[in-house]
Amino acid sequence: MGALFLDPGRLDARLALEAPPVTADGQGGVEGGWTAVAVLWGRIEPLSARAEEIGGAAVAVISHRVTIRHRSGVTHGMRFVHRGRRLLIRALSDPDESRRYLICDCEEVIP
Repeated sequence: MGALFLDPGRLDARLALEAPPVTADGQGGVEGGWTAVAVLWGRIEPLSARAEEIGGAAVAVISHRVTIRHRSGVTHGMRFVHRGRRLLIRALSDPDESRRYLICDCEEVIP
């Protein structure tokens, strides 16, 4: 497979990368909020939208593909924040195994 070409100018969305809380509260939950990890440039592509019922409430679930420059330490369960929107990383891959880019499959849940 050939190397993926992506015009760096298309990474035009300023994203905050956040990690989930990991401190146990002693009662089976976690303490604290999301922790800022980095601010970086990426590209957001909306893929699909669907309506679901979560906890008895109707919500919209929108899936996105977010492309960023390769960065070690990015894992599923982290999230991107862009203009107040929260995009939870469900899966990620290096499209051509060159360690140049990461493609993250994300979901945004809107109440």
